[in-house]
Amino acid sequence: MTRYPSVAEVARRLKRPATAVSLPRLILMTDHRRLPDPLPLLRRLPRGSAVIVRHGDTARRRGLVAALRQPCRVMRLCLLVAADDRLAATADGLHLPEAMVRRGWRRRRRSMLVTAAAHSLAAVRRAAARGVDAVLIAPVFATASHPGAPTLGPLRFARMVRASPLPVYALGGIDALAARRLLRSGAAGFAAIGALTAAAQPAGRSGAASA
Repeated sequence: MTRYPSVAEVARRLKRPATAVSLPRLILMTDHRRLPDPLPLLRRLPRGSAVIVRHGDTARRRGLVAALRQPCRVMRLCLLVAADDRLAATADGLHLPEAMVRRGWRRRRRSMLVTAAAHSLAAVRRAAARGVDAVLIAPVFATASHPGAPTLGPLRFARMVRASPLPVYALGGIDALAARRLLRSGAAGFAAIGALTAAAQPAGRSGAASA
């Protein structure tokens, strides 16, 4: 049987911009429904990858950050917290929803990594003006997280990457095949849920749509 490269393997082959040298190539997005416990998946992530904890429930998010903090440190993974400045101060960085950037968030700590979600070039430029380090642009391809949502596709995504003042991650429908289509896009890396979760399942149980 032919073995195709995984998303992580494709990420290592990306032609990244010089500004992305210190950034992770791969980001795992947590999801309280599709990935309630990301801990078993951590050991399958390449060193230097990142994990964004975005569970909506505040208590659950705090508990998950506490559970992941030490394992991420041991495995040399970057732990980011979504939408919570205070909790992010206990981790390695912060991930901002687009609305949080739009409401006027401004950077106060230079030591942490800050990423932001973006769905347009205007949102990317706002994030750059707020001191964000990198943006996650979505959805590039059809995704289980937002079924029926309009997608960018590889050509429009590549144009946005070229116009962006910040390093860009592709999010939305990122499996190994989609990742290969973006190899020359200039992306800094890939962010995903489904493809990384499927990679951790025994053979015959994968195949869920990616996000």
